Amino acid sequence: MKVRVKNNNVDSALRTLKRKTKDTLIGLRDKQYYEKGSARRHKAKAAARIRERKRQRDENKSTRRSH
Repeated sequence: MKVRVKNNNVDSALRTLKRKTKDTLIGLRDKQYYEKGSARRHKAKAAARIRERKRQRDENKSTRRSH
């Protein structure tokens, strides 16, 4: 994987590198230790709850503005 540094802007290149490797790093971190199936499902459900709360909160904000 290559990231080009343009005009000596290392911060921008580092941000690009992090964006490109984010999914890979998350996958490796998850597989670092064995996790039982029930624990994996529990974590997935908790993440889904957080996503749903965030979606409802954002939806609620957008409906308030339109009134």
